[in-house]
Amino acid sequence: MLSVRLICVGKLGEKFWADAVKEYTKRLGAYCKLEIIELPEQRLPQTPSEGEIEQALEKEAALIESKLLPGASVIAMCVEGKPMSSEQLADYFGKLTVSGTSKICVLIGGSCGLSERVKKKAALRLSMSPMTFPHHLARVMVLEQIYRALNIAAGGKYHK
Repeated sequence: MLSVRLICVGKLGEKFWADAVKEYTKRLGAYCKLEIIELPEQRLPQTPSEGEIEQALEKEAALIESKLLPGASVIAMCVEGKPMSSEQLADYFGKLTVSGTSKICVLIGGSCGLSERVKKKAALRLSMSPMTFPHHLARVMVLEQIYRALNIAAGGKYHK
């Protein structure tokens, strides 16, 4: 069975976000073994300098790297990434499993994104949109798209 590890920088806030994550976690149980890892976001001053942002991203990168599954294909969620339809993502997952990949790590950065060091480890830089979304919503959207893609790959009709 496919193993998916979602590594997130930042915590979920309100209960409704946690409830949405719980719902998709339950749905994904039919398609993969899902593990969600929350890492602390580095604190920054109100108007951080580029250097302070870079330093925070590097600290977060070290934490992310410590949680990557050995041999996993890494997907970094980033605004400059490749946009894909749900069907294209399903295709991507299908190609990974056919090639023998059974572990995927999906990375969601904090408010400053992901360090270039972490992005370089990614087999795929994926963008949901050129728009910016709050971390809580992005996490739910990523889980929904993973669910949708795995459902499509399994021959389901969820993409309609």
